[in-house]
Amino acid sequence: MLRTIIAGLRARTARLVLSSVAIALGVAFVTGTLVLGDAMNASLQDELAKGTRNVDVAVTASGESSGVDGIGPETLAAIRQAPGVAGADARDAQPVPVLTSNGKAKPAWAVSLASNEKLREFDLKDGRYPTSADEIAVDKRTAATAKLTIGQPVVLLGKDDTRHTYTLVGTYQQGTNTMSLSGYDHVGLTPEAFQALQPERPPYQVVATAAAGFTQQQVVDNVRKAIGDKGFTIQSGEELTKEALARVESQAGEFTTLLLAFALIALVVAAMVIYNTFTILVAQRTRELALMRCVGASRAQVFRGVLAEALVMGLTASVIGLFGGIGVSALLQRVIFSFGGAGEGEVYLPVSATTVVAAFAVGTLVTVLAAVLPARKATRVAPVAALRSQPDSGEEVARTGVVRVLTAVLFAVIGIGAIVFGMSADDEETAMLVSGSGTMALLAAVLVLGPLLVGPVNRVLGALPRALFGVPAKLASANAGRNPKRTAATTAALMIGVTIVALVTVVANSAKETANAQIDERMPADYTVTSSVYDRSLPEELATQLAAVPEVAKVAPTTRVFGEREYFTGIPRDAIGDLFRPKVTSGSLADLVDGTVAVNADYVERGNVSVGSVLTIQTGKGDAQQLKVVAVIEGQRLSDGIMTMETSRRFPEAAEGYESILVKLKDGVTNGRAAVERVTDPSPLALLDSAAETKEQLNQQLNQVLAFIWALIGLAVLIALFGIANTLTLSVLERTRESALLRALGLTRGQLRLMLVIESVLMALMGASIGLLLGIGFGWVLTQALTTDTIAVDLVVPFGQIGVMLAGAVVAAVVAAALPARRAARTSVVAGMAEA
Repeated sequence: MLRTIIAGLRARTARLVLSSVAIALGVAFVTGTLVLGDAMNASLQDELAKGTRNVDVAVTASGESSGVDGIGPETLAAIRQAPGVAGADARDAQPVPVLTSNGKAKPAWAVSLASNEKLREFDLKDGRYPTSADEIAVDKRTAATAKLTIGQPVVLLGKDDTRHTYTLVGTYQQGTNTMSLSGYDHVGLTPEAFQALQPERPPYQVVATAAAGFTQQQVVDNVRKAIGDKGFTIQSGEELTKEALARVESQAGEFTTLLLAFALIALVVAAMVIYNTFTILVAQRTRELALMRCVGASRAQVFRGVLAEALVMGLTASVIGLFGGIGVSALLQRVIFSFGGAGEGEVYLPVSATTVVAAFAVGTLVTVLAAVLPARKATRVAPVAALRSQPDSGEEVARTGVVRVLTAVLFAVIGIGAIVFGMSADDEETAMLVSGSGTMALLAAVLVLGPLLVGPVNRVLGALPRALFGVPAKLASANAGRNPKRTAATTAALMIGVTIVALVTVVANSAKETANAQIDERMPADYTVTSSVYDRSLPEELATQLAAVPEVAKVAPTTRVFGEREYFTGIPRDAIGDLFRPKVTSGSLADLVDGTVAVNADYVERGNVSVGSVLTIQTGKGDAQQLKVVAVIEGQRLSDGIMTMETSRRFPEAAEGYESILVKLKDGVTNGRAAVERVTDPSPLALLDSAAETKEQLNQQLNQVLAFIWALIGLAVLIALFGIANTLTLSVLERTRESALLRALGLTRGQLRLMLVIESVLMALMGASIGLLLGIGFGWVLTQALTTDTIAVDLVVPFGQIGVMLAGAVVAAVVAAALPARRAARTSVVAGMAEA
């Protein structure tokens, strides 16, 4: 029996290799994801080592609750004098805007560079570290994005917008930390220059290195004796490393989980392709298996023989997928590096034993499990089957139709129930999760009904080709519908991929258009001036200067008030309804006067308030203020509510300046932007924005996310198209005599090729069209789940993108049919008729 299996593998090498491609792609995706996760963890550990290297003791201020909000000079001196301390330096960071080449400020973090070289947490790349108070070094990514070169002046915007100018003397590579992960620009100063930015600000941490002959614990104990532990957290270097690693390692895990979800989809599709492949192979080998039974092979031997072929194919695909996954991981890391701006980074390719075991387990188990049902079917082939042809599965589908319908109904009931429950949920996250699960249950129902849907769908889709191409199209349509189970299994893989792509596309475009509509509703002003640095307010004189511009009709500045759990916007009374247009659901904005507030509908639910309630707002500065709720509003999501400018001035933070300035131009003005820019350009903080620019930026971000998801789901679609090519290739081999007979009856080579191309296109259109319908329907479900009392998400169907998907499916189907059609046309009539 072993020799028979080996001989069978040799005889069907080409078929098995083609089938292995699908599972190899799935394994490569899983392997690449695992390697990427390990690479990110390895990178984190390596980069975190920069921040904790040579650190034997870390002293951190516990915060205001302990009465110690920083580490003063006396404490730093005491640490340096503690026995066993070879050196100690303060560590601190503060947000300090950096001026770009166009004179505008952008957020940046300044850090104090350690005077002790052993305690520096960065790797010098070019130049040198600053040695005087008028020198500066910048992170390599910052230098690349801001186009800075050594020797250039760098200007930081200090307190009260005071400009501090430094000479750039070097660049460095920072390790993995909160600031580097945030993507902010990063600059380094000497301790003296750093302290000069905010002289009253004490550092939050001091790190020290141990002298020779002292252990970390000994130095920790000595430092604790020197400064006490009241108000301080004293850690060893090992403890500091573990804490830092735990703080950032979760981000790599979340990203890996996301990729694994898409890898699972690809594996499901690959499993369906493998299942279909073995089903076809078993059907083609009916006579062979029956003859084996006639010469003495038992059912168990036949079962093991089919599974042995699956095992060999799974092992082969696993090896290919393992090495392919390493390449996928390297590619993904390069893509991630490109998001950082500098486009540089070290590629890690750690291949752990877990990754290798997972690759072979996934590849082999998926293949073997997908082959179990075909293998069981092979054991049921009676020896007498060797004397007759294998019928198509149309009758079998009819016999099992009741079971299929009942199973589909069960999935449909579960899915509809979950959707109804999810859409009635108050929490948006719950609504999305439950409704999304319901759509997947409905997808399962359609998959179960697949063989019963093939006939009607094939007749509808085949009508136009039959009318245009005549006999070849009629034969292609008949071939596509002659074996419903096979066709359904082939198209199901493509249907899953297209459904998910269409679903994501519809939801993303619906969210995009809804956001654009909200921007138009929220921003009736022609322009909005905001601060380029989130914690810096715009100067009040800027609004006065803008109001004096001849082209400007009206100016409305806004302020911000942060409570303990609230965020309110202050706006001039005369701007409400003109430059600021919220929708009122209860109460009246006519009552919005000094000492009152209007709140958002979602804040009403969260804070359990209503019109007439009195809110107590405590900002942390000054006395608490009590404000009466006079209206509930919708349609503006900038904050939890609005108040008049006079009311906001009761709070100290609102008196520091403006959050934004709304600008409305006079009718007929065509060069308004240039006029406004003449006022805003001299201000380093002022950023000019319009509704159109805001929408363009939002659309660009959503399109990037959509393209990323398309790329991930694209692998599943690619595997499905391999399945169509595989099915068509095996069908050509199966129908060799039939094709020869058609040639003998007058069908030309070109008509035979056209028949196979149309058959491939029909199968692709079946999967794509059903997937698109499901994706659009499921998209509607999720948009309804996202709709709340505050915002309505309207369904938007991007017909252009859907057309591209359909066209892509047709083109891919033509390509998939190329080789099978060429093989069928090249086979001579005599050789084809001689096939057994």
